[in-house]
Amino acid sequence: MSVLVYAENTEGKFKKSVYEVVSYAKAVADSLGTSLTALSIGNVEQQELTSLGRYGAETVLTASAEQLQQFTNQAYASVVAAAADHIGATLVVISNTFSGKGLAPRVAAKLGAGFADGAVELPRVESTKLGIKKTAFSGKAFAVVELLSAKKVVALTPNAFELRETEGSVQVVPFSPSVGAGDFTAVIQDIVRTTDKVTLPDAEIVVSAGRGLKGPENWHIVEELAEALGAAMACSKPVSDAGWRPHSEHVGQTGISVSPNLYIAIGISGAIQHLAGISASKTIVVINKDPEAPFFKVADYGIVGDAFEVVPKLTAAIKAYKGL
Repeated sequence: MSVLVYAENTEGKFKKSVYEVVSYAKAVADSLGTSLTALSIGNVEQQELTSLGRYGAETVLTASAEQLQQFTNQAYASVVAAAADHIGATLVVISNTFSGKGLAPRVAAKLGAGFADGAVELPRVESTKLGIKKTAFSGKAFAVVELLSAKKVVALTPNAFELRETEGSVQVVPFSPSVGAGDFTAVIQDIVRTTDKVTLPDAEIVVSAGRGLKGPENWHIVEELAEALGAAMACSKPVSDAGWRPHSEHVGQTGISVSPNLYIAIGISGAIQHLAGISASKTIVVINKDPEAPFFKVADYGIVGDAFEVVPKLTAAIKAYKGL
C-alpha cells in the first residue's frame, strides 16, 4: 500500500497545514512499511518543493502546466488521481482545508476509493484495513470509520497532527498528466484573499466575539487582544449578518470551521450552530457575563464577567507577560 500526499500551495508557498499532512502521511507510510510521494500542482519554487523532504516526502511530483496554475477542483482531482495511478498508490492523503474539502471526495470518486474526511489522529492499521477516527455530527462527536476498499482517500483536519521533521532528502520529478477539456467546464475567475496577518483555517489561536460587544465600535478591544496573542479574528453569525464584521470571519456550521489550539469566545452565547464550527478546538476559553450561557458547558475555561472589563485586563496581562 504506497502513499501519495497532495501538497496544496497558496500563491506558490506551502502553509503549516501542508507540513502537517505530509508528517501524517509519512507516519502512515512508515506503519505500512512503504514510501511516501508528494504531489505539487502549480508553480512552486524549488526551495519550497524540497522543504517537503524535511517532513518525510521521498519524491515530489510537480505538475506545473499552464492550465493548472489556477486551482480548478475537477482538473486538480484528475491530476491527483492520475498521480496515484502513476505511482500505484493505494492511499491518498489530503488536508481537509477549504479547497481540500471539495477536492478529496472527487479524488475518491475518480479512484473508486473509500473515503474518510475530518481525520484527527493516525489510523489503526490492520492488514489492508484502515480505521480512521474522525469528527462526526458537525463536530459534536467522533466516529471510527473502517476503510475496506483496495484504494483509500483520507482528509486530515488541520492542526490535528503535529509537525515531525526527518533527516531525509527528496527528489523532485516533473509530472505531466493529461487533463481533458471537460475538467475545465467550471473555472474560478478570481480569488480574493483576506489580508489578515493570520488566516482562520490555519490559525493556532482564534479570538472570536459576538453580540455581547454591542456594536462594531467596540471591536477594538477584541482586535487588541488578538494582536497581543498573534491570533486570527472571528465572529458569530449574527455579528456578520448585522454587518459589524465581514462574512469571511464568520465561524460556525454555515461559516468557517476552525480547529485551533486555543479558541477564545467573547460575548457569544454558544448556539449549537456556532459550536459545530469550533468543536475541534483543543482548548476553549469563554468570556461571558451570563453564567447560564450554553458555551460554558463545552468550555475548558470560563470567565463570568463583563467583556468590557475582562478583555482589556487580559490583553494588558498578556502584553506584560510578553514584554510588549
